[in-house]
Amino acid sequence: MYYPEEIIEEVRMKNDIVDVISGYVKLQKKGSSYFGLCPFHNEKSPSFSVSPGKQMYYCFGCGAGGNVITFLMEYESYSFPEALNALAERAGVSLPKIEYSKEARAQADLRASLLEINKLAANYFYYQLKHEQGANGYRYLTGRGLTEETIRHFGLGFANKTSSDLYRFLRSKGYEDDLLKQTGLVTIEERGAYDKFWNRVMFPILDVNNRVIGFGGRVMGEGEPKYLNSPETRVFDKSRNLYGMNFARASRENYILVCEGYMDVIAMHQAGFTNAVASLGTAFTGQHAMLLKRYTDQVILTYDSDGAGVKAALRAIPILKEAGLSVKVLNMRPYKDPDEFMKNLGAEAFRERIAQAKNSFLYEVDVLKSQFDLGDPEQKTRFYQETAKKLLEFPEALERDNYIQAVSREHFIPYEDLKKLVNQLGGRYLPGTEKKSLARQEEKTRPKREKEDGIRKSERLLLTWLIENPALFDKIKGILSPEDFTEDLYRQTAEMVFAGHDAGNLNPASILNHFINDEDTYKEVAALFHASLKESLNNEEQKKAFSETVMKIKKNSLDIASRNAKDIGELQRIIKQQAEIRNLYISLE
Repeated sequence: MYYPEEIIEEVRMKNDIVDVISGYVKLQKKGSSYFGLCPFHNEKSPSFSVSPGKQMYYCFGCGAGGNVITFLMEYESYSFPEALNALAERAGVSLPKIEYSKEARAQADLRASLLEINKLAANYFYYQLKHEQGANGYRYLTGRGLTEETIRHFGLGFANKTSSDLYRFLRSKGYEDDLLKQTGLVTIEERGAYDKFWNRVMFPILDVNNRVIGFGGRVMGEGEPKYLNSPETRVFDKSRNLYGMNFARASRENYILVCEGYMDVIAMHQAGFTNAVASLGTAFTGQHAMLLKRYTDQVILTYDSDGAGVKAALRAIPILKEAGLSVKVLNMRPYKDPDEFMKNLGAEAFRERIAQAKNSFLYEVDVLKSQFDLGDPEQKTRFYQETAKKLLEFPEALERDNYIQAVSREHFIPYEDLKKLVNQLGGRYLPGTEKKSLARQEEKTRPKREKEDGIRKSERLLLTWLIENPALFDKIKGILSPEDFTEDLYRQTAEMVFAGHDAGNLNPASILNHFINDEDTYKEVAALFHASLKESLNNEEQKKAFSETVMKIKKNSLDIASRNAKDIGELQRIIKQQAEIRNLYISLE
């Protein structure tokens, strides 16, 4: 799949990377670059760099890097054509009809067909709900208090009791079995074809770009499972999508409400809380957290108030914190879930509960407290000790002290006593000390991990220096060429870097476009274009390192060439070159 290279370059050049990324990340100028907090991992100190000169970004913390096109792909979960289209529209560039390789065309066609079938199925389910065969499902939804407008807004539908209705409908539209198997909507066996969903109220699942990617179904009656979800397909990944996010991303609230199920999300949206989402019948994941991080800095968990809901909240809290999100937990007692709460107390009472939502750490302490009988002195002491150990999760003394004060007030524990207990336990239970000790022990007993290959490191380092400082090309002229880079990836990159320098238009962001279809390769090449401070050539020792690196690469290239020499004449020429480089010194003065 490709657009002409000159078109990609035109779109990229007309979208200044600082302007685009500033719409997502708060950037501050430092020297010739801009820095901000990385949107792709949790950090407290800015290590996310945007270079206007290179028109590239790079995170020195997690290694994420690329140009303006790949930023949009990573941040918005866009495919390459989607990102290019968005940037072209932003810059007012008209794109030609996309050209595809045979393999890429097949993949793009498959993805488009699956999305097309999902949309068709969603319309089919919606049609069934509004007719006689869907009366049972319609009564269920209206009985749960949903309005006609809400049913239409979420595209709710019904899968008939007959177990092959949808299959026959899709076949009538010309879709073959081989394709229908990949939708997750039907099962096709030797004995026949069957719909995955039947006798169920249907909930279409949309991605953030409003495309139907899967379905959830709630059984009518006593069947099992109560809720059934689409299997994962080429277009549906449960761990990367959240139900309702296509609506919640446009909410004006500065927080997002995370629920357990479809009906909770729908009930909250109907009550005006359009910032509610839910995971899709799977445990909350780090990918879910990073998706939320794109649209908010604060999450309020509105999980069920029963035991399962409490466990789900306790699992989600550390995942959300790891993504850099502030987390609170909403108390819905005496009601079980948001849907039930809304029906009994209404939206205003729910809004009051949101304002009173509890800090996630204090919520965890509350749950901890419920596990002890505080009437028993021994158990009360254990509660204090476990709470003190938990307070050690905060590595910064000031933050830890703030929480000691809060826990002290809330649970009537004398502040000085609790602080003293925390300090006493600190040496024994400070998180990470046991792990570090264990790691040191293991290091003694197991062989050292294999070090990064020296030549590979040298080739990577030299490319980084050449890209950072094009004046260095004059220093290696006549000594090194792209053919001396023996790593395939670095040789490909070197060919483009040397050619760009010779033409007077060395452009890292443009070079990166050549690797966009291979994520691992792309990341490795992107890292070449961002020298860290320790790799700059400022002092004599580092200048000497540059000369030694060039010689090391040349020597390795000649050694390989000598082993593959075709005749004695070629071997003699190589031996002569090997002798010449022994006394070579490259001056950077």
